[in-house]
Amino acid sequence: MKTTIIFAHPWHGSFNKAIMDTIVMELNTKKKGYQIIDLNKETFDPVLNESELALYSRGEYEDVLVEKYQDMLKYSDEVIFIFPMWWYSVPAVLKGFIDKVMLKNFAYKEEKYRLKGLLTNVKRTTVVTTSQAPTWYLKYVAGNPIKRSFIQGTLKQIGFKNIKWINSDYTTSGTDKKRKSFLNKISVHFSK
Repeated sequence: MKTTIIFAHPWHGSFNKAIMDTIVMELNTKKKGYQIIDLNKETFDPVLNESELALYSRGEYEDVLVEKYQDMLKYSDEVIFIFPMWWYSVPAVLKGFIDKVMLKNFAYKEEKYRLKGLLTNVKRTTVVTTSQAPTWYLKYVAGNPIKRSFIQGTLKQIGFKNIKWINSDYTTSGTDKKRKSFLNKISVHFSK
C-alpha cells in the first residue's frame, strides 16, 4: 500500500508546493512509498463534457487519466490533499477530479437512501489547505466549508477514514516565520 498525494495548485513556486515538499521529505525519511497526482502539471481537464456525462451514471469514463488515478487510489492506504482555498472551496481542478474520478462502482455504490463508500482501503486522510482567511473565521463564520462539504459531504461518503484538516491561514499576507512554523507543524504531523 502507498500514500497518494493529490496536489491542486498551478504554481510550483507556491507555499502549497513547499508543503508538498515537506510532506515528501517526511515520507522519504519514513521510507514510506508514495505517488503524486499533480492535477495541474498533468493537465487534468476538470470539465465534465456532454459525452462524459452520458457515461457518468454507469460509472464509466473517457478520460485516460481517470483510469490512471483510480488505479492509484485503489492501492492507497493514505491520501493527502494539498490545495489553496479559493472562494471558501476547493479549486476547480480538484472539484473536477472528484466529479470525474470518484465514480459509481469505483468510489461508491448507491443504496436505497444513501451512498456506500467503496474506498475503505484509505485508512488515513489529511486535507492540507492554505487560505488568506483566518481558520477561526472559516470554522465559525463561513460555516466550515471544508469540513462540511469536502470532508463530510464527499470524502466520508466514499469511504475515506481518519480525516484531519490542517489549514495555513494568512498565507499570502503572513510572515515567513509563520509559514516556517506551519511547515514545522506539517513535519511533525507526517513524522508520526
